[in-house]
Amino acid sequence: MIVFFTACSSKKVYEPKSVKAHWPHYGQSNDTIIDISTESALLDSRKVLAKDKLIENITIEESYRLVGNSDGWVISANIDGNLSLQFIADATMQEKFELKKTVAGASVKDDVLAVLFADNEMALYSISSKELLLKEQGNPAIAVDAKIVNPFFMNDLVLFLTLDGKIVIINAQEKKKLRTVIVSSESNFNNIIYFNVVEGRLIAATGYKLLSMAKQELRESYEIRNVVYDNKNLYIATRQGEIISLTSDLQVNAKLKFPFAHFLGLIAHNDKIYALEKEGYLIEMSQDLLTYDIYEVNVNKGYVFVADKKFYVDDEYITIE
Repeated sequence: MIVFFTACSSKKVYEPKSVKAHWPHYGQSNDTIIDISTESALLDSRKVLAKDKLIENITIEESYRLVGNSDGWVISANIDGNLSLQFIADATMQEKFELKKTVAGASVKDDVLAVLFADNEMALYSISSKELLLKEQGNPAIAVDAKIVNPFFMNDLVLFLTLDGKIVIINAQEKKKLRTVIVSSESNFNNIIYFNVVEGRLIAATGYKLLSMAKQELRESYEIRNVVYDNKNLYIATRQGEIISLTSDLQVNAKLKFPFAHFLGLIAHNDKIYALEKEGYLIEMSQDLLTYDIYEVNVNKGYVFVADKKFYVDDEYITIE
């Protein structure tokens, strides 16, 4: 059985020397976040909060957890491997799969459902016929970080971001594996927690390493909590309390250190980088990391979901505008 964990915080806490003010931009929700995926959150009303809006016409069944939303579908599954697809534009359109084992991640493109199972097995299915198109077994992971990245479709390719620190590249048309790329090879908590395509490069991160892959594979070791991209540079928050700006080929532009800071999320917006810190601080940094201001914020205990311009925490949100 797979066990999901998030990293534990240090006993010492971040105490800024200077706080500019209390951050003024807040909002209160009628619902509380009870589960999150990489691109959406499940509310206690069983509605789904996506990055840009509340999906009000979809309700997740009580025994199901949210897997994600992809290509116009909301994906959910229960522990027994029953997977549900609900179409956002028409909630009466639903598809059901009996996969018979626990789902870790899933995505959809056109008629193809890509599933990453909790035992690290990968599979492709036809949505219309329910036919199994491809199966590929990965190495089981004993314990993983809760930030599991769903499969990524790129033209005719499906990229599985595995639970043991690999990118498995599948040709969906030819139904065969083309390549496996190792991001990192730690024994535990080594799943992919971030993936993006930046300037023609595949960018992937585990909690231990960052990969940039084009013609060459470049890797750098960091203890990573969060990653964000601002259409120019990558920014990572580390377990050591650092915010680091990197080029797409992983060259360091600049870095800031906030001793003992435990970052809950990052947002890049309007030439600023925002970091939410666990003890109740919002750090607003210039894009070049040369200047920053620290604000007090209310941070409740609970799930944290990061959208494009908001940090959602429990039943509140902190907006950067």
